[in-house]
Amino acid sequence: MPQDTFIITLPPRQLLALQSWRVTPAHLAYRLGPGPHLFRAGSTAPRGGLMVVDDQDFDGLGPTGPLCQEILRECQARGFSGAVLDFENRLPPLEQIAGQLDEQFARRGWILFVSERYGPKAPHARVMIPSALSGGSLQQRLVEALERFGESRVALALEKRAEDFYLPSPTGSGQPLNEQELEALRERLRPSVFFSGELCARYFTYMSRDNGAHFVLFDDGDTLARKLDVARGLNIRTFLAPWAEVSPYAARLGIQRRPEAQRQGRR
Repeated sequence: MPQDTFIITLPPRQLLALQSWRVTPAHLAYRLGPGPHLFRAGSTAPRGGLMVVDDQDFDGLGPTGPLCQEILRECQARGFSGAVLDFENRLPPLEQIAGQLDEQFARRGWILFVSERYGPKAPHARVMIPSALSGGSLQQRLVEALERFGESRVALALEKRAEDFYLPSPTGSGQPLNEQELEALRERLRPSVFFSGELCARYFTYMSRDNGAHFVLFDDGDTLARKLDVARGLNIRTFLAPWAEVSPYAARLGIQRRPEAQRQGRR
C-alpha cells in the first residue's frame, strides 16, 4: 500500500510537538531580504528536515547567484534535505532563484517545493497545489495539475480556511475569518450548514442589512480528511500542512505515530 509523506510546517521552537509523529518538519525560519541575502528568524538554529523560505521582504534587487549559494550553504550546514519556496510575489528574480535552486537541489538529491506559478521554472521540483477553493472542483483541479506537471511532481498543500464572501463575488476572494470569528458568526446566526462534495468544504449563507447576501466557506477536521482522500484517489501521496492548523486532527488525517510513541500510549 502506498505510503503518505507529510511535510509539516512550524517554527523551530515548536519542533518538540512533532517528536511522536512520523512526519518531516519544515522550519518556518527563513526569509529573503535586501541584498539580496538569506535571513534566519530568531536565535534557534534548526537541524534536519526542510527549510521554508518566504519572500515578504524581498525587493527584487541584486544578483541572485550569491543568494542561491547562501541557501545551499545553509542547507548543508543544517543538514536539510530540501526546501519549500513560499513565494507569494511574481518577480523575474524569484523565477531565477527557483530555477537555479531546482538545478542545484536536483544535483544533490535534495527535494524542492514550489508554488504552482513557479512550477514551469523548476522542472525537478514538487508543485504545491492549495487545497482551498472558492469554486469549481478539487478533484478536477488536481487532475489538471497532474496533467500539467506529472504524477511525481504534484503535492497537496493542505489549508484549514474560512472565508466570508459577498454574493455575487466577482473576484472569487472573501474576507478571511479566524476560528474565533467563525464560531462567533455561527453562534450569532445559527445557520444551516451544508457540505460541498466538489469543494470538500462546509458552507452556509446569510443576509446582512448592510451589504446583502453572504456565503461562508470553511474547513474542519472532516473536510480536511475528505480533501486528502480525493488526493489519495488520484495517487497524490505527498502533503504539506501547517501544524498549527492540523494538529487537532492529526490521527484523523492519517498521520502516523512513531512506533515508540504507540508503545508508550499502550502502557
